[in-house]
Amino acid sequence: MSERTPDRAPDRTPDRTPGNVAEAAADAAANAAPETRRVAERYARRAAAPGGADRYSPLRPEVWQTLQERQRVLLQLLAAHDRRDLAALRLVEVGCGSGGNLLELLRLGFAPRHLRGIELLPERHAAARAALPEAVALELGDASVARIEPGSQDLVLASTVFSSLLDRAFQHQLADAMWSWLAPGGAVLWYDFTFDNPRNPDVRGVPLPRVRELFPAGLVDARRVTLAPPLARAVCRWHPALYTAFNALPLLRTHLLAWIEKPR
Repeated sequence: MSERTPDRAPDRTPDRTPGNVAEAAADAAANAAPETRRVAERYARRAAAPGGADRYSPLRPEVWQTLQERQRVLLQLLAAHDRRDLAALRLVEVGCGSGGNLLELLRLGFAPRHLRGIELLPERHAAARAALPEAVALELGDASVARIEPGSQDLVLASTVFSSLLDRAFQHQLADAMWSWLAPGGAVLWYDFTFDNPRNPDVRGVPLPRVRELFPAGLVDARRVTLAPPLARAVCRWHPALYTAFNALPLLRTHLLAWIEKPR
């Protein structure tokens, strides 16, 4: 699926009078702390679940095929939007985890000095710091209040971040922060699933209309990717080649990889 949304949605910039700014800042601080604590608790439960670590191992055929597909589509988006000088692009990743996506970007040609990651969980931040070159800047803490200069980034990456944020107001707070970091003509790179998982109350799908709500001024180019993970695990137990056969049906893909561009 590829969909572009060329029309600019109405501006939802809040009233910036001094009283309203102070009130908004207080509300943001009150909302952020409980939600970030809950996110940490959700990830702890996920890590403790049986088979949690092995489920995402790149040695599993459904996992490496998912990773390769996502990389192909990412490269297609970069080429389609004429971002060919990868070493010149300034990128920050929200929720960089143990650094896997940043390592992938380095292999694709991004420059270490232009990459930055923000991670909420100390153990993941430490793992990323151990894996990545020192030139890659890493920050531990809540990305919604990160001190990143407005308009300083060409790309902001969020990979399966918003599906773990169940507080809709906090989603908006983080999305607004990410949008502010982008230079005109820059883009949010978004990867996340669109459907709820009835077996996992700690996550919530983020469909395309919700993505548009979070970035109402964005020009959206979205591609549907990733064979539904439970189905992918099932078919790959029979044969890895079945992943490609089933993934050929767009209705069986559960994630969006989107380019959300900030107008110039």
